[in-house]
Amino acid sequence: MTSIISEMYKTRPEKKDGAFTIYYMGVNAGAFFGMMLCGYLAEKIGWAYGFGLAGIFMLLGTVQFWLAKDIFGNIGGKPQKIQDKEEVELEANEKRNPFTLLDKALIIICSTILLLYAVNDPLSKISNTDLFSFLNIGDASGQNIATLTGLLLFLLLIFTRTFRYTKVVRDRMLVVMIFAIFTTFFWVAFEQGASSLVVFARDNVDRVLSGNSAIMYMVINSILTIVPLAIITYVLYLLWKKTYNKAPISNIVLVACFTLMWGIVGWMLNRDFNTVAYQVTYDAVKTVSVDEEGNREDIFIPITEGIQLSGSEEIVKKTIDIAEPVELKVGETAYIIHKDNEKSAYGLLTEKTLEEARSRAEELGRDNGVVKATITEVKDNEVEITVSWFSILNSFFIILFASLFSKWWESKYNPSAASKYALGLIIMALGFGLLAYGAYGVTAGVKVSMIWLILAYLFHTLGELCLSPVSLSFVSKLVPARMVAFMFGVWYLAMAISNKIAAKLGGEIENITKEYSLSTFFLIFTIVPMVAGLLIWMLNPIIRKLMHGVK
Repeated sequence: MTSIISEMYKTRPEKKDGAFTIYYMGVNAGAFFGMMLCGYLAEKIGWAYGFGLAGIFMLLGTVQFWLAKDIFGNIGGKPQKIQDKEEVELEANEKRNPFTLLDKALIIICSTILLLYAVNDPLSKISNTDLFSFLNIGDASGQNIATLTGLLLFLLLIFTRTFRYTKVVRDRMLVVMIFAIFTTFFWVAFEQGASSLVVFARDNVDRVLSGNSAIMYMVINSILTIVPLAIITYVLYLLWKKTYNKAPISNIVLVACFTLMWGIVGWMLNRDFNTVAYQVTYDAVKTVSVDEEGNREDIFIPITEGIQLSGSEEIVKKTIDIAEPVELKVGETAYIIHKDNEKSAYGLLTEKTLEEARSRAEELGRDNGVVKATITEVKDNEVEITVSWFSILNSFFIILFASLFSKWWESKYNPSAASKYALGLIIMALGFGLLAYGAYGVTAGVKVSMIWLILAYLFHTLGELCLSPVSLSFVSKLVPARMVAFMFGVWYLAMAISNKIAAKLGGEIENITKEYSLSTFFLIFTIVPMVAGLLIWMLNPIIRKLMHGVK
């Protein structure tokens, strides 16, 4: 997609920053509704439904895009013989650096290793099958050795090709590599939104609203859902009128997608407005857990229908809140079950789902997990915001501010490339700084206001708009035509490495919080991007020189 946009605007480079920003807004429109609907289904109904919906829309999106290829003409199509005079001259220059036999061999080797890694990484965790076990050396796993080898060979490929170009082209490609390094710093911190910030929202943010606050949330959430969907539907209607004759079947698939989206949105909002919050009480067995350091912790195991009690257990009453779109009365018996084996989340079973749970457990020969409970209180106007709801804020803010940033990049106040990177890193760092401040002094069991998380997502998005879409634009401006798609691949590889590192660091949130504090964890992602932002800002004169007039 990025290389297609690069080709569409190749004769209008001054418009590329704005074009990529609008493209970025379009991508995040899909992300906005994808995370909202898939996350809602996953948390409220079941994870299989959330993943299933994602798969359905990915299939429909692929079909729709394939059927719309005629709209783009020759752009993105199979390469043809070059006839344009400008392109003939460009091809003549590029022949100075053809892909050598060594280049092609390195591409095949790197691609094979990294493809095997993509298969082996989940496979090794699911079935303990390791395709790289023959490379194990001591404590170093074969997978890590193979992956690092593949990455080093790929770097060798990039550098050998880059230094075979003329000085101007070589300098510009070096700028792309410098940007890729700082992009890694950005995404390692930014992608905490998909790891540690989800844990933070789940465990440390007060997500329960009641009374007028709950009503206000319901109204805002409805507006937040319906208005963007209505705007995007209208924009696509205008596009449909212009493209229907060229790609009619593609437009029919598009209409089917949005009809399905409107149906799910209507169902979701109707379910929310008819959901009632209940306080329920159930019996649990109290036990004590002792860790390696001798610390004792009380553990409460719900008494399910399949548990066999000896009579010597200590039975206690436990109380939880459940919100479901059903009407129940105080004193009425209810049957509850863990949602997809989550320890802290329960769902209310209907007569049908209760029978299904019992039958399924009987088939598998295991405990059905059903817990008998009693309704002790009906709560008025109380709602618990789903964890996934916070993830849509990033996409919402992008939709909201992308046009503003696009206008900024086209104005006379358009900053330099390095300045945009510096702004992106520093603004994002400020978002983590707010989280560090909001989480200061927070201990286990204490929850903070959701305003800190909302502000953090706002600053992260503003930083992202400064850096991410324009970085794609710079790649297309600085790289010779034959290497554009290749370097976009390098770019996304840098982002993939960033995501891997982000996941590793994000997974340490509980350990760092236990050893130091939650505020310390967020300070790490405040200081590192801030330093990186200042560093690339200092490199601005050098980068500008290496770009040789590209703006």
